[in-house]
Amino acid sequence: MVSERLFNALNDQYNFELYSAHIYVAMAAYFEDQDLEGFANFFKVQEQEERFHASKFYTYIAEKNGRIRVDGIPTPENDFESIIDVFKKAIEHERKVTERIYNLMNIAMEEKEHATVSFLKWFVDEQTEEEAMFNKIIKKLERIKDDPNGIYMLDAELAQRVFTPPANA
Repeated sequence: MVSERLFNALNDQYNFELYSAHIYVAMAAYFEDQDLEGFANFFKVQEQEERFHASKFYTYIAEKNGRIRVDGIPTPENDFESIIDVFKKAIEHERKVTERIYNLMNIAMEEKEHATVSFLKWFVDEQTEEEAMFNKIIKKLERIKDDPNGIYMLDAELAQRVFTPPANA
């Protein structure tokens, strides 16, 4: 049975996933303003993923007979120094998400709430993928530096990204 403590933590994560989506919309808007549609697309897809994650938390809380709590969403940062600044802030945010998922997992394991442990396993794996993806892009950006051709090529690559909900989720 899910404790009140665990329901509160799951609700906090539900709201944090919505906040994450909000952050990525702000990052997409920054790139739209820079006429970098591929980079904007990357963060629009990231926003869709975060909303999908929030939806998974919403559904899980409801399935476990919990009360879903919707909180206010803080204003995200809207101004950035550069392309790489955006990605470094994004990876910092993803690391916070990972820490939060680990903390949720710790609570679930401590309370021997096996269904929640099983549910959270997907998020542990997802965060590994998220951090790896951002790290790869940051490495490419560090190699590219301010080379317009490299930025153009990466922009074209990121324009190809699409959101496809995982079949096993």
